[in-house]
Amino acid sequence: MSALTGFRVVELAGTVAGEYCGKLLADFGVEVVKVEAPERGSPTRAMAPVLADGCDGSGLFAYLNTNKRSVALDLGSAADVETLDRLIGTADAVIDDGALDPATDWPRRHPDVVFCSITPFGGDAPAEFRHAKGLNVFHASGWGYHTPSHPDPDRPPLQGPGRFLADYEAGLDAALCVAAALFGRLHSGHGESIDISGQAVLASRADCILGRFITGEVTADGCRGDYDQAGPAAFFACADGFVYLYMTSRAHWLGLKALMGHPDWLDAFDDDWLEFSVSADKVADFQRGFAAWVRDLAKDEASDRAQRLGVPLVPVNGAADLHDSPQYRHRGFFQPVHHPVLGDAAYPTVPYTFSRSPARITSAAPTLGQHTAQVLEGVATARPRPRVGSPQLKPPREPRGGPLEGVRVVELTKVWAGPYAGKLLAMLGAEVIKIETAASPEEMRAYGGTDIDHAPYFLSINTEILSVDLDIKSAAGMARLRELIARSDIVVNNLRPGAMERQGLGYAQLKEIKPDIVSVSIKMWGNDGPLGHQTGYAPCFAALAGLAPLVGYRGGPPLGTSMRYGDSTVGAAAAYAAVVALLQRELTGAGQFVDLSAVETLSSMIGDCLLEHALTGEGFAPRGNDHPDLCPHGCYPCAGGAWLAVAVADDSQWRGLCDALDAGSLARERRYATMAERRRHAATLDADLAQLTWRHDAEELARRLRAAGVPAGKSATAVDVLADQLLWDRELYRFVSDHREGQRPIVGPSWRMARNPARVARGAPDLGEHTEYVLHGILGG
Repeated sequence: MSALTGFRVVELAGTVAGEYCGKLLADFGVEVVKVEAPERGSPTRAMAPVLADGCDGSGLFAYLNTNKRSVALDLGSAADVETLDRLIGTADAVIDDGALDPATDWPRRHPDVVFCSITPFGGDAPAEFRHAKGLNVFHASGWGYHTPSHPDPDRPPLQGPGRFLADYEAGLDAALCVAAALFGRLHSGHGESIDISGQAVLASRADCILGRFITGEVTADGCRGDYDQAGPAAFFACADGFVYLYMTSRAHWLGLKALMGHPDWLDAFDDDWLEFSVSADKVADFQRGFAAWVRDLAKDEASDRAQRLGVPLVPVNGAADLHDSPQYRHRGFFQPVHHPVLGDAAYPTVPYTFSRSPARITSAAPTLGQHTAQVLEGVATARPRPRVGSPQLKPPREPRGGPLEGVRVVELTKVWAGPYAGKLLAMLGAEVIKIETAASPEEMRAYGGTDIDHAPYFLSINTEILSVDLDIKSAAGMARLRELIARSDIVVNNLRPGAMERQGLGYAQLKEIKPDIVSVSIKMWGNDGPLGHQTGYAPCFAALAGLAPLVGYRGGPPLGTSMRYGDSTVGAAAAYAAVVALLQRELTGAGQFVDLSAVETLSSMIGDCLLEHALTGEGFAPRGNDHPDLCPHGCYPCAGGAWLAVAVADDSQWRGLCDALDAGSLARERRYATMAERRRHAATLDADLAQLTWRHDAEELARRLRAAGVPAGKSATAVDVLADQLLWDRELYRFVSDHREGQRPIVGPSWRMARNPARVARGAPDLGEHTEYVLHGILGG
């Protein structure tokens, strides 16, 4: 039985974000009933790649809608709206992206149902943002302006890997919130209203960057390198493709010298130069020398040798590499699925293995209306709702509300991915306790700041976390930790492979402490398999996962997305998996081991691209800002070095764009008259538009275009993102208490919950601030 068997979700979504949220829930056995318009169905049925005629030929729809049931209803018909009302009455949750008539207060009609709305800029955003596309969201969040890393300032910013990064991220946060709200509903009987903004989700993924900027501890210059790190990290051509090298420490440098056989030219660099004396000249000199050394080597051979010496060098994988990967085969990341129209193909699955109730694809995407009669016949019959089988809510130190109030999490994590998972759980109301010691504090406490309690990175990621100073290398400290775990629900770790087992905290040992514990492990490759021993950093994950070769200019080398991207996405996936496992424990009384692969997590962000390769054989290559369904689709220069992101979906929007630019001659060009013609001449069209936009103020032109119904927006700098009124109005930015400085601005939750939001008011903890509470308040010693 899957983890969430017994729940029903009605999906009223025709966007990638909404359908991805439904997919994540359906993966774990939720009965997702997809409501579609008769005859044409969901808009994604007509989106590329369309590989066969009719409503069932889209590879994108096939990927997003496995395990779902399709019901055809005309929401323009009063009778069908009444039928929908009855269907919602049988559901546990509803996923909506604007299809529900706002004149009807659906949450009031169904107070025990969880409603989740996913839109580009949130439910309260002005109407001008209603037509926004993923490109606009990506650029409004700040990620677009900073992609790729170390950019050529004369070339336009790039879209993220694939077409739908913003949508997948929004869908992931939505699924997390829905799962958490269902947990809360099990105990309270009350539903929830959740509002997801795609822009806020992506901005929140940059919390440790924006968190330092918003406090002024680091200055945001508003330049395209604001998200970059100093150092020689880069892509290098080799004999059979590319490798990516990421180095930040003396240990990395010493390993690299050994890897290269200590050539004399490396003597010009001090062994600690990566930590204390990085300069542009040194980086350039090193990159030239390393490029010459690696160019004749095979990417897998070079990477394997480097990993054995502790050097974070990895191959840049394409779709074919991933389908052939022994690691992915070992973990079963791809699963064969038969589609009645598209045939047999290997579908990407999920990045987490569950020891007790794994996710599986049990059915291909449905044909339009395939289950209408079957589902609607059961609407009149009362459906049993899932009920708590093993209630274990614990009194928190300080009640804050939220759907996870009463849940206790022990966090053995460091840096970003693990702590970000803990942060999301805390922002949903859980009591999250970080284990550290003065002799070995959390690593982020060492970066910047005046002392370990005032390190900007740490303060940005650890809002509402509790800290206990516990030396688990001592017998007494380990005994207290085991007592704490026995009184907790979830243990999260992102320590190196084997570290938990060496400390006697592997899952087998944790089960002895508490048989129904949920243990969540975050590793680069997961805990096992032929590559399970390797370690790396977020940019390495992206290169290994297939993201890097999708980002670059037409015909050029891979450039990858922002080097800061990845860790927080991995943390969000871990938080979601933790809540799913917790829900399953609440229903059955059984815990389990959740083994999350960071690399697979990022592959799941391009799942449609991987399926397209499986269906067509087309490989990965940089495509600039091209989009198969939209044109023009890209970034265009404006006055003062700014850039404008435009995504035109139809001929009407094209005419609106030409009118706003006073470019009647462009509108009359035969080669631009239709979407197909514009796509055929996309390079010329981009050049023509650049000649028209470069004198305009980006913000003012974006407003004019949106008023004309054209999806457009300025490519937001870090400064723009910090000043964005939409984000302030949503309380993505808020002030928390800080006993050193009184009030401190932080990056808060991306979501809004109307009925039971968790209070987010306390900043990151001093080291050991809550030791007394844990040892005496919880353990009674």
